[in-house]
Amino acid sequence: MSQQANPRGTFLKIADSVRKQIEDDPTMTELPSLGEIMRDHKVSRGVALRAFGVLRQEGVAEPAPGERWRVVRSGVRVDRRPLDHQIADIITAEGLEVGEAFPSATALAERFGVSRPTVTKALEKLETAGVLAGGGQGRVRTVRAVPTREERS
Repeated sequence: MSQQANPRGTFLKIADSVRKQIEDDPTMTELPSLGEIMRDHKVSRGVALRAFGVLRQEGVAEPAPGERWRVVRSGVRVDRRPLDHQIADIITAEGLEVGEAFPSATALAERFGVSRPTVTKALEKLETAGVLAGGGQGRVRTVRAVPTREERS
């Protein structure tokens, strides 16, 4: 009998490998991308997603909309609110007033550890809600309204 890989257990082996990475690196906050898993393990997207599903069932990782999957560690608090809510909190946390300049998409992407397109979508939601004004190429976004407590929660 030949020594061929068993496709049924591949996703479990990948989950084990990623779990070991998490255990070995206490500073790890997000899982490798699906593309990295597919490339490194030579598997399909479906197999990579099944591996992530195993880690989710075990409570080791969770999906984050618009971001990479997050590592879940016991005792560590993570803000799981949508990004636009987190960005809106900057206005009150930094005491910004109506008419003041708002941080750029690049600065926010770096601050929250997400891509610029993800930040841009969140900023567009805040513009639509009337919280921010301006934006676009070369234009500085400004605070249009300070969100009330109900709008942020």
